[in-house]
Amino acid sequence: MLDLRGSNKVIGFAFLGLGVFIIIFPFFWVFLQSLKYEINILQGSWVFEPTAFNYSDVLYSRRSDFPSNLWNSLVVATASTMGVLLIGTLAAYSLVHFKSRALITRIFLGWTLIFNMIPPLTLVGPWYLIFRNVGLSETLSAVVLTHIALNLPMTIWMMMVYFREIPREIEEAALIDGCRRHDIFLRIALPLAVPGLIAAGVLAFVFSWNEFAVALTLTGRHTATVPVAISRFAQQYEVQYGQMAAASILSTVPALVMMFFGQRFIVRGLTAGAVK
Repeated sequence: MLDLRGSNKVIGFAFLGLGVFIIIFPFFWVFLQSLKYEINILQGSWVFEPTAFNYSDVLYSRRSDFPSNLWNSLVVATASTMGVLLIGTLAAYSLVHFKSRALITRIFLGWTLIFNMIPPLTLVGPWYLIFRNVGLSETLSAVVLTHIALNLPMTIWMMMVYFREIPREIEEAALIDGCRRHDIFLRIALPLAVPGLIAAGVLAFVFSWNEFAVALTLTGRHTATVPVAISRFAQQYEVQYGQMAAASILSTVPALVMMFFGQRFIVRGLTAGAVK
């Protein structure tokens, strides 16, 4: 008799291993290119002498703006994440508890879904004109505001799931004891929704860190973020493959760190409410 369970496990692990390989191999390939000289990259050499020249050139060269680009991305991602969490958390709590305005809630949630389905490229042109007219062209403030708008629908929906999981009896008991609504939010609801805040914050940070199209249009040379800086290694008459690979590897470190520490909260947030 064939052991079907054992064979199914082998097939499952084989597909799992194939999936991991497909995901990791491009990253490993870029990492190898970052350790090669330009001549080795152009020759496609598999055997080469590793070098840190590309990393040194990206981080310490006088012609490189990459360190300031890293700082710009950190400022934009941090500020937009804080703004998204502040606005999204308040909006989600209001939408969950104010049932008397059910129609308004449905309209607002429908609008967030529609807005989330709109490609960001269709909004770049109007945003550019607006920020140019108000004097925010090529500033980090413009990118922060657009990233808040892009990540707000996801944050609202995730936080609504967490606030709905909080037993109503806890808040009703607090109201009976004389606790005011904003005190209930700050002292009861918000601490219980901390896993949701972490999950939404990590996702908002990573999405903001990796966003390219909007940042490309709204930033200048001194306000460019990391994705924009990486694209500039491909110039009109030269493509700096080694420096581009090194910058790509360096740019993944903050996002990987955030995802590593917040992955279990993200999984919980994305699957919350799936099983009752």
